[in-house]
Amino acid sequence: MKNIQKSFPGVHALDDAYISVKRGEVHALVGENGAGKSTLMKVLSGVFQRDKGEIFLRGEQIEPQNPKHAQSLGIGIIHQELNLMPHLTVAQNIFIGKEPMKGMFIDNTSENKQAKEMLKALNIDMDPTILAKDLTVAKQQMVEIAKALSYDSELFIMDEPTAALTESEIQELFKVIRDLKAKGHGIVYISHRLDELPEICDTVTVMRDGQYIGTKDIKEVSKSEIINMMVGRIIYEKPKAQSTVKKDAQIVLDVQHLNGFNVKDVSFNLRKGEILGFAGLMGAGRTKTMRIVFGADPKESGDVIVKGDKVNIGSPSDAISNGIGYLSEDRKAFGLAIGLSVRDNSVMANLDEFMNGPFTNDKKIEKITRQYISEIDIKTPSVNQLVRNLSGGNQQKIVIAKWLIKNSDILIFDEPTRGIDVGAKQEIYRLMNELVANGKSIIMISSEMPELLRMSDRLIVMCEGHVTGELDISEVTQEKIMTLATMNM
Repeated sequence: MKNIQKSFPGVHALDDAYISVKRGEVHALVGENGAGKSTLMKVLSGVFQRDKGEIFLRGEQIEPQNPKHAQSLGIGIIHQELNLMPHLTVAQNIFIGKEPMKGMFIDNTSENKQAKEMLKALNIDMDPTILAKDLTVAKQQMVEIAKALSYDSELFIMDEPTAALTESEIQELFKVIRDLKAKGHGIVYISHRLDELPEICDTVTVMRDGQYIGTKDIKEVSKSEIINMMVGRIIYEKPKAQSTVKKDAQIVLDVQHLNGFNVKDVSFNLRKGEILGFAGLMGAGRTKTMRIVFGADPKESGDVIVKGDKVNIGSPSDAISNGIGYLSEDRKAFGLAIGLSVRDNSVMANLDEFMNGPFTNDKKIEKITRQYISEIDIKTPSVNQLVRNLSGGNQQKIVIAKWLIKNSDILIFDEPTRGIDVGAKQEIYRLMNELVANGKSIIMISSEMPELLRMSDRLIVMCEGHVTGELDISEVTQEKIMTLATMNM
């Protein structure tokens, strides 16, 4: 891909972008959110039409008109956003558009059999007849991978394929990638997890602000050099040495003996100005616990006490009225209406405050939105920009702005930096530290150990629905966390 140009209203997304991928090569494509990585790949896969530039496949110039045309040319893409149809089965999602037929009808038996064989080849233990909506995010991602692999593609584009996978699932994916590589397929591998690049990639191309920065052999470049190319500055990641919370700080949230689906007798408290980290392996029950606290899932028993008062939270609206905001791990499904504007999303949780009778007070909405765009540095050309056109880091900031406008004192951040790059992470970390310095309190669920060690004042560790330990940040080590995270109760 040479000299690729692409603009959207108010955004010059690609400016002279370039990438070259060889047969049998795993080629990493990295850069901050908004650098243009996904846009470049969507041009290649026919999702977007470029404004200028040339694309060559096997030495011949091509013009991908749409995703189906790109697939026919031998280009397969696994999108960062999950594109499964939730009401269809796993098998139906894998073979949609190319179903095996028996006469005039779809051969469901053959479809299920082929899907089962494909999943087995990927070492995925999954019933092909289960509905996609009943799968975890990790399982849905694996179905996306199987779906892409069902096409006989010469070039695979993998956009954040490991973002929602466990370590064992990542290793299974890497086996598949190595097999594809050995068979001569080319793979473009987009990831914010820089530590995994040397394990699976041969080459890395860096983009910044829609432009090509450079290409390096992965064996000849360090992580810090890649980061410097990505952001144009050096970023340091140091763990927190000690808690910044006062010993006598007010307990703003006290959860006692909470029970629910896959949550067993969980107790913890949160103090004013504290970042309370929740650690554990996937399936430990951290998200389930917070969904019960927030009223999104039913509670079987237990008490939730907010600022000394026992409260009955039976729905998210009850939690919101008690000053609790929740940033879901899947911001696009549960945190944002991506087809609406920045201003509409910003006031969504607090719309009653911006009404004049049956009408919205647009001037008031625009004023408060502009205020928070400035305060938390949301990069958007206007308050009317559609959220879907912004980078992941800026989308996450809009979710935060929504809860700040609602004036929530307790914020639950579930995987706050999932799917966003190292530069955008620094912005989210800075914002979180400012929030607690101003008296807000944060519960942070994270699967990234460095993030937990850097941001938390105190850690709660869970395993299989139980709390297995509590650690002050001054005594935390990765070994202690993993020991507690694998402890059977």
